[in-house]
Amino acid sequence: MYRIELKHRAQQVLDRLPKTDFGRVVQAIRDLAETPRPRGMEKVKTTGLWRIRQGDYRIVYATDDNQQLVTIVRIGHRREVYRQL
Repeated sequence: MYRIELKHRAQQVLDRLPKTDFGRVVQAIRDLAETPRPRGMEKVKTTGLWRIRQGDYRIVYATDDNQQLVTIVRIGHRREVYRQL
C-alpha cells in the first residue's frame, strides 16, 4: 500500500470542492494508495506526471515506487488543471 501526500496547492483546491464532487475525488485519491497505476490513467505530456479523471475533475500525481509514495500535485477542473504545469 502506498502513502498519499498532497501538495499544499492540491489540498487548497480539495478543500474548496463542492460537496458532491469532494467525496468522489477523495475516494479516487484513496484508491491510488492501493493501485497507483489504475486503468484509465494517462501521462501528462512533457512533465512525467500522471493523471486520472474523476467526473469533470482531474487528479495529477507522481509516483515513487522505491518509497511507495503517491504525491498529488494538482487537483482541478478539466479546463484549468493543465495550466502552469
